[in-house]
Formats: sequence, C-alpha cells, structure tokens
Amino acid sequence: MPSPVLRALVIAAALFALLVSAPLAGAQQSAPSPAATAPAKKKTTKKPARRRKQAARPAAPAAPATIGIAEQQPSVFADPLFTATKIHDARLLVGWNGIFSSWQRDQIDAWLGAARAAGVDPLVTFGRSRTDFHQLPTPAQFAAAFQAFRQRYPWVHLYATWNEANLAGEAVYKRPDLVARFWRGMRASCPGCTILAAELVDLPNIQAWTSAFRIAARTEPAVWGLHNYLDANLFTTSGTRSMLAAVPGDIWLTETGGIVSRHNNSKVQFPEGEAHAAAATRFVLDRLTALSPRIRRVYLYDWQAQSGVATWDSGLMNADGTARPAYLVLKSRVERVQALAARRRAAVR
Repeated sequence: MPSPVLRALVIAAALFALLVSAPLAGAQQSAPSPAATAPAKKKTTKKPARRRKQAARPAAPAAPATIGIAEQQPSVFADPLFTATKIHDARLLVGWNGIFSSWQRDQIDAWLGAARAAGVDPLVTFGRSRTDFHQLPTPAQFAAAFQAFRQRYPWVHLYATWNEANLAGEAVYKRPDLVARFWRGMRASCPGCTILAAELVDLPNIQAWTSAFRIAARTEPAVWGLHNYLDANLFTTSGTRSMLAAVPGDIWLTETGGIVSRHNNSKVQFPEGEAHAAAATRFVLDRLTALSPRIRRVYLYDWQAQSGVATWDSGLMNADGTARPAYLVLKSRVERVQALAARRRAAVR
C-alpha cells in the first residue's frame, strides 16, 4: 500500500493534469474545423462601459499622539514660552477629597480657571488625600466627592480615577478591586466623561494589577493611564510594552519625562542632568509614543523647576523661567505633530 505522501503526490499530479487539459476561462481557443461542426450563429455581446479612472486619494498620515503638560502651578498658562507651543492639554492632580477643603478648593479654582481662560483642556486625576495620606475612601465617599467636583466644574470632562495606583505605599496599592468600584461610580455619575481606569507606574506588577481591576470592573475600560518614567529614563520599552500587552484599551502617558535631579531617597537609579532630560524627552516623543497607535496622548511632567533643592526635578524650564534643552525638544515635536494634523485634515477633505 503506497504511503500517504506518495498517494498525495499522485492525486496532486492528477489534479494538475486535469487543470492543464481544461481551457482557462476567457482564454482564446483554436477555431474548430468547418467539417467537424456546423457554423454557429454569431452572438454579439455588449461591451461593458469603461469606468473612468479616478486618481487615488492620498492616505491620511497616521495620527500622532497628542502632547500635553502635567503641571500643578497655574502660572504655566500665562508663560509666553508655553503659549508659543500651542499646547491645549494639561493635567492636574488633586486629592480625592480636595473639593471639601477650602484651601485646596481655592487652588483647584485657580488652576482650572487659568486653564479655561487659556483654552486648555484639563485632565483631572484623583489621588491620595492631601490631609490624610493613608485615608482610604469607601466607594460612597469617593462618589460623593466626585459628584461635588462635577457640580463645581461641570465643564471638565476628562478624569483619571487614581494616581499611580500600583505603586507600593499608595493606599490602593493592594486594592485594584476598590479602584474599579471608584471607576464604575464615576462612569455612572458622568456617562459623557472620559474616565481613565487608573494611572499606573511601569512596574512588574502591571499585569496582575490590571487583571484584578478588569475582573472587578465588569466592563472593559476604554482608556488607561501610564507613568513610564523607568522606560523614559533608562531608554527601554519593556514597561510600556507590558502595559500594552496587559490591557486592550487606549493608553495615555499621563506623566512622563526626563529627570534633571532627584533627592527622594529612591532605590531606583536614573541618569540625571539637563542633557539627559532632553534625550529622555526625545525618546518618549519619538520612540515610546510610536510603539502603538493605542498610545493616544502624552503629558510631560512638569513645566518649571522649583527654586532651591527639590525632591524631584523634571522641569522643562529652569526656576528662573529660562528654557532648558528639553523644552526645545518639546517645541520641535509639538510643531511636527501639528503639521501632521494639518496634513490629515487636508487628506480627508
């Protein structure tokens, strides 16, 4: 009995011979002998009308990630160097219960008022209480604070549920299920808002944290936030790729940038300096945002360095308001993004 391979070869040869012997559809064949066949009545066929060729429309270039600034000081919106960038997106971090504190409410009023006057669209991120770092709200308490915030600032429509939720030391570090309940309450309270599920740091626990959140959320979040300082300053992509693999939704880099100096006793060592910060900023805007079209936004942190010795300095500007090299990188990339956006608009007209 022939082997299966031999049988397959025989069958393939037979099929090939059959196909070769059959005339191809539409192929010209030799005319039959008049003695062999009677003359057939000639059929006339109507030729199909020729379609006029149309020039192919140029494809719209891929949409680049929107660039914004993460900054706590409202003075940024009056800075001529900020105005020169034509950036229209900025991020503010507030305590989850800050709306109930008069001094925090005054600060929020000033920041959001200045952003609105400058035509800047704010992303508001909630995080730990500024009066009690370890106070963990119940879903009802968090919902009440969010509703009060919405009532005072009804024109704000972009929110993130919790800042750096997977970072050790955060009250919600081991409670992704609780953050999911916060997120569900925010969505129910403002169905027309864009609510980021959580803002995470590019740490190895991303997969486990997001998995637990997604189970508790019951609905797949459309947008997540990521603070990929490790990738940005070590010039790697692994943390950002881990986030892309962990969730199917869009990702906004809601805090990132190059480190100029740190004095926070962190065990994680980064290169530092103004030249390094410029290179890291370039890496973020050129390489990390290009990893996936799902990375839709990037907010560089922050605008201006504080005077004196700060625990963290990733400012694009010196404390005296002069520009650092990273600012020039930002400005050139923003101009490129705006040019690409103009090309997209022209291509779809």
